[in-house]
Amino acid sequence: MAGSEALPRWNLDPLYPGFDSPAYRKDMDDLRSRSEALLDHMQAAPGGAAFGPWLNEALRLETEAGALAETLGSYAYTRYSTATTDARALAELNKLEEMGLPLKRAGVLFRNVLAARRAEVEALVASDPRIAEYAFHLREEMLWASRQMSPELEDLAEDLNRAGGDAWGRLQDQVSSTASVVWDEATGERKTTVQLRALATDPDRAVREKAWNLELKAWEQMKLPLAAALNGVKGFAVTLNKRRGWSDPLEKSVEQCRITRATLDALISAMEESLPLWRRYLKIKAKYLGVPACAFYDIFAPVGAATDPWTFERARDFIVEKFGAFSKDMGDFAARAFREGWIDAEPREGKVGGAYCISFPDRKVSRVLCNFDGSFGEVSTIAHELGHAYHHEVIKDVPYPLAQYPMTLAETASIFAETVVFEEAVKDVPPDQKAGLLENNLQNGCQILVDILSRFYFEKSVFARRPASELGAEELCNLMREAQEATYGDGLDKERRHPYMWAVKSHYYSPDLSFYNFPYAFGLLFGLGLYETYRRQGPSFAETYREILLQTGRMSAVDLTRRAGFDIEGREFWLGGIEVFNRQVDEFERLYRG
Repeated sequence: MAGSEALPRWNLDPLYPGFDSPAYRKDMDDLRSRSEALLDHMQAAPGGAAFGPWLNEALRLETEAGALAETLGSYAYTRYSTATTDARALAELNKLEEMGLPLKRAGVLFRNVLAARRAEVEALVASDPRIAEYAFHLREEMLWASRQMSPELEDLAEDLNRAGGDAWGRLQDQVSSTASVVWDEATGERKTTVQLRALATDPDRAVREKAWNLELKAWEQMKLPLAAALNGVKGFAVTLNKRRGWSDPLEKSVEQCRITRATLDALISAMEESLPLWRRYLKIKAKYLGVPACAFYDIFAPVGAATDPWTFERARDFIVEKFGAFSKDMGDFAARAFREGWIDAEPREGKVGGAYCISFPDRKVSRVLCNFDGSFGEVSTIAHELGHAYHHEVIKDVPYPLAQYPMTLAETASIFAETVVFEEAVKDVPPDQKAGLLENNLQNGCQILVDILSRFYFEKSVFARRPASELGAEELCNLMREAQEATYGDGLDKERRHPYMWAVKSHYYSPDLSFYNFPYAFGLLFGLGLYETYRRQGPSFAETYREILLQTGRMSAVDLTRRAGFDIEGREFWLGGIEVFNRQVDEFERLYRG
């Protein structure tokens, strides 16, 4: 990190001053009453002419309870994720999970009512404008009704999930954020795995290699509990998917993403076709670094001349300016997020690694977590997460059920925002600095189109084996090695990869969201497609872009992208996005040759 500036921690007080504050306690009481009212309402659906008013009231209650539940859950998680050893934060998360059970049961009953009275629902969609607004939501709920168990079994599943699937995920959070090893034998200084991974961007290869070796040592020490956690999560998912009638976890993921299997097949095929391009890029990078081949710890290594130091203040000013160049609305929003303390940037022990954006729909605001290290990559990360926050801003007044967008479209706004910042950063810089910025963007593309593909392969392999037995830590490592070989190939030194990436990535540890990997590739290539449209249309595209974000919870990803002029069920669309990287690799190589 440049300089010795104090990095900001977010300000949560405007949301709730604390768990014991009157505002928090009042909202907890309100959530209980709203949940009870919603559940009572769902248990008494009338027939005939009274069904229309009942359905309107059901949608109102669903909106109020859902928005408040997410807001309280987001607050508890923001507290927990910056202090994973905080027993009170964990207790509040557990309490909210228990309080969420009536909402889950109400959802099951609601879907059953809709499915049983499909003809009446469709008639109301056609005749009542208030209900017509919710047409996509209602039809999707009827689809999910065909993939749920009886209300009693769904109740049991949700109750068990609190002590099963979700608990395994929290174990991974706690272990990955607190596991540490001795960094300096002379002083006894220790570094957590989060801090060690942050050294992947250090310009000194010896430092990167040392951090990589020690990180692997840390994961080696924690492999047994993490393997147990992963087996618990995947075993839980396998059992429930079978009970709910899914042919495999990927079928469920496709529905959650609101795409078709043809879309996924086209995307994966295009990613596979791009692998020679990325191996070529890694070989060029090895030449920049002066090494025979890139090791895993070289993936994030800087190349080219260093740009001016990125302080947090400089990152703030740059992002606000470049967002504003796209649209005043987006620039003003970013300025507000920085000004009001929405961002927690300081790395510290007990804080989870990586980055995320989380929304508080009842308060109509968001918060962003990152671990700022002074690199341009972290500037891009902040822009990425603020892209999510801007998406939340655009839909903040949309009824809660219509603001629930799929994982695929979740990454669109973030990738677009990141691209806005990169395209501006790469302009008017000397060739040696341009090489560094260009390489940073290629790093990101390589992660999303190569590493994500390796994660997809790995997860498919785990799900193929998990029904028969638990997988040991070494078997998980071997599956990860195979996935990395199939994707990185000769682009990475075979002896210096990362067999413990299954322990690193928290996305593997969600029982409800399997295959949270390919949506990033979808978001990247769709976001690039939108940016290319912006380049052709100019400033007028800003309003079109806002409208696209506004509709992300109202239709399938296939229909939304078709509105934007894209056919995502064909390989040509995805290959078109990859062509952007092809040009960048050519430019990267040209700059190397001078």
